[in-house]
Amino acid sequence: MDQGVATLTGTVELYQDKADAGKRVRKARGVASVRNLIEVAGPTLSDEKLASRLREKLAYDRVFYGNAFNAITVSVENGRVTLSGHARTDVDKDSARDLVSTCPGVKEMVDEIEVDPVSIFDNRIRRGVFDAVYDYPSLNHYAIDPAKPIRISVQNGNVELYGTVDSQADKDTAFLRANGVPGVFSVKNFLQVAGPPVKTRK
Repeated sequence: MDQGVATLTGTVELYQDKADAGKRVRKARGVASVRNLIEVAGPTLSDEKLASRLREKLAYDRVFYGNAFNAITVSVENGRVTLSGHARTDVDKDSARDLVSTCPGVKEMVDEIEVDPVSIFDNRIRRGVFDAVYDYPSLNHYAIDPAKPIRISVQNGNVELYGTVDSQADKDTAFLRANGVPGVFSVKNFLQVAGPPVKTRK
């Protein structure tokens, strides 16, 4: 250890093992900072395959705890996973981090998730937008698969919509329904419209 800087080396199977080692050493007496050079030696997946696997896992994370209010995105480059977007609570954020850090193939993780502000005002708007969107006849089918909802983020009265819908009409309708909820200051519509099905030659 050099002037309070602890350097960690070696190999582990999962990124979580690397992170845990860093946390333990950081708590040791006399350690001011940690240089974590431990390599994650587990299986190596293509960035595309790893990203797809993580998105599927995150889609079903916290399903019974209001995951329609989490809009967490994943990008992968050379096994380095970056998490961004919005989580409703710190618990939701920690759950996403834990899920990613224990997934084989993750070499590094960068956490850029923003936790939405906590307020009674925002909670009322969040519930109001949820009801306005999902109670509408042309949109309520998005609640059938809990992994593919229209995701709703609220920050100080400002609403953001995420996810993928079947048509431009659904995207526009979701925007209008959210914008009509009392107390909403603005709505940003980041919903993506699914492309048409690919036709195959017979």
